[in-house]
Amino acid sequence: MRRIIITAVIAVAALAGVGAVAVATGNGSTVTRARLERALPIAFANQYAEQAKLLGHSGVTPESLHAVAMCDKHGPDVADVGPGADWICLMGWTDPNVPMPPEGYGKFELNVHSNDCYTAGGPSKLVGFQMLTDKSGAEVNNPVFEFDGCFDPNTDNTPTGTTYPSVLNVASTILPVDASGKVGAQGCAGTISAASGSVSLGTISYRLKEEATATLRVPTAVPADAKDVTFTFTPTAGMAPPSAATIALQR
Repeated sequence: MRRIIITAVIAVAALAGVGAVAVATGNGSTVTRARLERALPIAFANQYAEQAKLLGHSGVTPESLHAVAMCDKHGPDVADVGPGADWICLMGWTDPNVPMPPEGYGKFELNVHSNDCYTAGGPSKLVGFQMLTDKSGAEVNNPVFEFDGCFDPNTDNTPTGTTYPSVLNVASTILPVDASGKVGAQGCAGTISAASGSVSLGTISYRLKEEATATLRVPTAVPADAKDVTFTFTPTAGMAPPSAATIALQR
C-alpha cells in the first residue's frame, strides 16, 4: 500500500511500509485505519470462501484464510482517517490453491463512505477477474473481484500492528543525462550501485519515508559513449528487485 515514487532519473516504487502503525484520529470521523484493518479481512474472507465453493476448492473457509490488512489513506502526509476513494489496503491471506507473491500481500483499493461502508477491489492476479468459470463450467460473477462491506463505528480503534515489507520496483524506461554528464537514482532504504558497462558510477545510500518524494544523484559522470546504466539495489529494510536493472540513457 505504501508507495514511494522517487523523482529522479530512475524511478523506484516502494510498496508497503516497514514503519509506523499509529492510527490517526484527526477530524473525528468514525472511518479510521484500525477499523478498516479489522473489518476488511472479515468481509474479504467471506467473499473469498464463496469463490472457493464456486471453483470447487475444498478446505477454504473464512477462518483458514487468516486474512490480515494494512491500510493507508492518501500517503504519509494525510491522516489515516475519514471517508474517501483514496484508501489503499495491503492484505495477505493463506490459500494453498493461490500462492501469495514474495512480498506476502495483494493491493486493494477502497472507496470508503461516511456511513462506515465501503467498496473494495483487489488485484486480478490474486482474486481473478469479474467473471469466472465455476466447477460446472458456467460463467458466473466473481464475488471477490469487487465487494462491499461495513463496520460498526463503535468497534475497537486501537492500532492492529499489521505491517508489510517495502518492495522496490524500477519504473523508469529511459534515463536522462544532465549537463554535467550525471544521472539520478531513487530509492527507499539501503544502497544503490550504478555502473555503465565496466565503469563504476559510484554507490549512494537512500532512506526515504513511505510515500515520500526525493531525488538522489549518482556521484560520477557517465562516460561520453555510454548507452545505458545498470542499477543494483541492496536494501537494508524491505525488499528489492532480485536482479539489476539496466536503463537506457537519453542525452
